[in-house]
Parts: sequence; C-alpha cells; structure tokens
Amino acid sequence: MSVALIVLAAGKGTRMQSDLPKVLHPIAHAPMLWHALRAGQVLEPEKTVVVAGHGADLVEASCKDYDPEIEIALQTEQLGTGHAVAQAREALAGFEGDALVLYGDTPFIDENTLQRMTEARQTHDVVVLGFEAADPGRYGRLVTENETLLRIVEFKDANETERAITLCNSGVVAAKADVLFDLIDAVDNNNASGEYYLTDIVGIARERGLSATVVRCDEAETLGVNSRPELAAAEALFQTKAREALIENGVTLLAPDTVFLSWDTVIGRDAEVEQNVVFAPGVTVESGARIRAFSHLEGAHVSRGAIIGPYARLRPGAELAENTHVGNFVEIKNAVLHEGAKANHLTYIGDAEVGEKTNIGAGTITCNYDGVFKHKTTIGKQAFIGSNTMLVAPVTIGDEAMTASGSVVTEDVPDGALALGRSKQVNKPNLAQKLFAKLRAQKARKQA
Repeated sequence: MSVALIVLAAGKGTRMQSDLPKVLHPIAHAPMLWHALRAGQVLEPEKTVVVAGHGADLVEASCKDYDPEIEIALQTEQLGTGHAVAQAREALAGFEGDALVLYGDTPFIDENTLQRMTEARQTHDVVVLGFEAADPGRYGRLVTENETLLRIVEFKDANETERAITLCNSGVVAAKADVLFDLIDAVDNNNASGEYYLTDIVGIARERGLSATVVRCDEAETLGVNSRPELAAAEALFQTKAREALIENGVTLLAPDTVFLSWDTVIGRDAEVEQNVVFAPGVTVESGARIRAFSHLEGAHVSRGAIIGPYARLRPGAELAENTHVGNFVEIKNAVLHEGAKANHLTYIGDAEVGEKTNIGAGTITCNYDGVFKHKTTIGKQAFIGSNTMLVAPVTIGDEAMTASGSVVTEDVPDGALALGRSKQVNKPNLAQKLFAKLRAQKARKQA
C-alpha cells in the first residue's frame, strides 16, 4: 500500500517568542520540521503534503530546500487539528493509499514506530500512536478495551475517570486517505475549545463499524516543542541519543557530553573524537580517523587514517584523503588534500588542491580572494612549502618543488624548482643600539 505524509506545520508558536515559524527553529542545525520529514521517509511516501499557516512562505521555502517535491497546503484559519488535516484534501485528490498525519513540532518519532503503524493499518481502519505518560497532565487520553481503541478524549472534555488514564495521545494517526477525509467531514466543533479535533475521528469510526487500535511508543518520541525551554530540551535529547548511537556503532568519544553533532553527522566505526568537538552540517568522518580536541567541522569529508586538530577548522568543501594531517589552528575551505598531505600549524588553505605527501609549513596562506573573485592554488606531489609562504592565487606549485620560508609566490613554480620570493636581507651595524638610545631619551623627556 502506498503512503502519503500529511505534516502539520501551521502553528505560530507564540510561546517561542520569535518571528520565525515554530517548526523552523533548529534542532542539531536543521529545522525541527526536517526531523519529522526525515522520520517519515522510511515509509518511502508517494506524496508529502505540509500544511502551513503562520509564515507559510518561509515554511514552503524550507520544505523545498529539503525536497522540491513536497506540496504545500495552506491553513489560513487556525480551527483545530481536524481542520488542518482537511486542508491536505485537494493535494491528495485521487490518492488511494494510506495517509499518515505527523507534526512539524514533534521531531523525534522513531522510524520503527512509523513502520509498526503502517503494519497495524493493514488490519485496522484507524491507527493512533499512543504512549504511557509519566505525568499525563493535559494530554488527550486514549480509552481502550484490550487492543481496541474506543475513543480519544481531550483533557478539557474528560471526566475524572478518563483523566486517570495514563495512555495518552501523540496526535499521530494513520488511515486510508479517503477514509480519513470522510471521517473528518463528520467532525464538529462542539467541545470546550470550539475546535475541530482530529481525535474525534476515532469515535466516529467506531460508530460506523470501523476498527481502531493503538500502537505504543516511548514517551520521548512524542516530545513536542512549543517554547524555548522545550527547544533546549529537544536539542539535549537529540545530542544524547546521537552520541549513544555513535558509541554503540563503534565510535570512541572521549568526553561524549562535550561533542556536539548535527542531524546529518556520519562517523565511521573505530574513529576517535576527542573533547569539545563541534560537527556542523554536512560532515562525514570515515572509519579510523581521529578528530582531536577543540576542532570545528562543517561540510567536510575526512578519510581513513586522517588526523584533524587539535584546534582545527574544516569549512565547506574540505576534502581530506587518507592519512592526511591538519593540525592546530589550521583552516581548510573548499580544498582537497590528497593522501598523506600535511598542514600541521597556523595555516589557511582555501580554494586549493594539495598533492600527495606534500608538506605545508607553518604560517602558509593561500591568498585566494582578490576582493571580487576567488582563485585556485594548485600544489603538486611531495612539494615542500616553507613556513610563512604567501601563495597568491591563481598559482601552481609543481611536483617536488619547494618555496623558501617567508616567500610571496606570485608565479608558477616548475616541478623540482625552488622559489624564493623575498627581499634581500640588509644588516646595519650598531643601528639597533642607536635607535633604542634615541627612543629611550624621548620617553625620558616626556616623563620629566
């Protein structure tokens, strides 16, 4: 059976105290909406419809960044969850598969949970995701009889017996698309909030002789984000789970609580990550690499056997081959370091390609920007770049070539050649002593 996702993302999120739509606030460097979308991808949905409202243009732009095929449905009035789901009807016209309702502010639904819901849908008309709440609070309650879900009661409308139930509603629902919209058509707003509750479809389904059941999940999966404190808690939860997953998969984290990961960070087994390392989006670290303390990586690929840091910065486009070394206070941007290349100290390599086993001396800079355009520096195999060399791009350094320390290199250097690009040193006997004597005398006069 094909599946369509309906992701509700129309809420303003007043408690976030922000002009940004709630679902676009980031968790692990990605909008929380993207986390919900990614969870749903395990079902290989035929269609995905995001219901937007507040800040719809921003929500749509974010969705298109994630997947250009996502369709947007507008909810211009906030009349409840049932009304929100109904806005997806036109986008799913003619769709004959199952519809799964997710929430853009509930980012941690597990992929396995969604698969269990689709499996349960094969034997039940309506499937609701529920959880046992440690503190049920104001959650809607799931009223069941054995495995049958009888109805969902919102807290405001529940009596004392119903409020004593600890099995709570996550809001996630699966049903055949045409059945879902047919049930929503029968929902009214005769309740304490005057809204059209999606939850009412269960009672309506039971009245019509349709079956309903509950799939249970861990409460942490249903965490909703409605305020800044909850956003911070969601970030902490993501980091904890992501670190645990890496450790379970064979990655060594020397001080796990000090390592911060992005939603798409990939690290291979037997890699080692030291203290206080930050992974921004787009980073892949292969097996056996070592990321040393206080390094920052973004948009970078680190191959086997590479050693990064301490205090290194890899920026987008950094491509490091096997057994490369990037040391302290070295920054790499949009550059390829081939196998065995080394830049161990105080260096900037941008818009460049560095050949195999080449050594980049301390203080080297590729001068890649002329104020308007970026230019490329190409360095060959087994070259030696002396300390404090300025490579003024565009420039090419040949295989096994060398630059003298302190050189400013503005012309190509042939294979095997030595480039010296510095002025001749001149020594003036006794001049330093004379200058110091003069300066000290001036200082004494000023202090007199």
